[in-house]
Amino acid sequence: MSEMAKIRGFVVALALVGSVAHAQTTNFWGTGLPDQPTQFIFGYGSLINTPSRDATAGKPVAAIPVRVSSAFGYVRSWSDRAGSGFTALGLRRPLKGEAPMTINGVIYPVVGNDMSAYDEREKGYVRVEVPSALIEAVSWQPLPTQGTIWVYVPKAEGKAPGEGLPVPDARFPLVESYIDVVIEGGLEYGPEFARELVETTRDWSPYWLNDRTLARRPWVFDKQFAKVDALLATSAPCFAQRAFPEDYAAMSAAIAKRKGDVCLREAHGR
Repeated sequence: MSEMAKIRGFVVALALVGSVAHAQTTNFWGTGLPDQPTQFIFGYGSLINTPSRDATAGKPVAAIPVRVSSAFGYVRSWSDRAGSGFTALGLRRPLKGEAPMTINGVIYPVVGNDMSAYDEREKGYVRVEVPSALIEAVSWQPLPTQGTIWVYVPKAEGKAPGEGLPVPDARFPLVESYIDVVIEGGLEYGPEFARELVETTRDWSPYWLNDRTLARRPWVFDKQFAKVDALLATSAPCFAQRAFPEDYAAMSAAIAKRKGDVCLREAHGR
């Protein structure tokens, strides 16, 4: 064997010994996975619902249940008018004499072009940063330790986010199809989580249209309708005035005649 071949063999052997030693002594403790998300969204309405959230991202998006402190300074309410003619959930500033409230919902990561997709979905809202110190986890799953957490807040023209927002009326009612998405999202985390969602939402309205598919036979398309209705019946103001499409015009006229949208204790609409 030539001298050069001996040297080459020695170098190869040394490299192999070094690689084995490296594999045996390396400690990965404290090493996180690369490319972790740094942008998150706090969803407090339809974004709580997994299928609804996934449909926007075009893929499964895991979320954790959380609660935002009242120190954030907002109230969840029926205060965003959708272009298709109904009132959706939003966050608004407290009215005079009203205190801010805690807001339960979910946090989920946003990667790649997903933020643009969510921004497009939430037109009419602006993204506001939520300080991580004002968010608490409500399950065994911890909060992200780094990154920015955003929430969508409605913005009226010429106003600051969450100020000067409308309430539901005859032309922009609450619609059950949207409420079902929200409540069924809450039920993913249990009945108490869903109940908290209802009880910490303001501006429920008697302008409430039951627009479910086959509204008189809802079990055909929605297996959770009974759970949703049971929760709304015991927790949501104005549930007694929810009206089927064929009854909605008459119900709205009756509300207008009373010159107010105060919820009645009893009504025949469902």
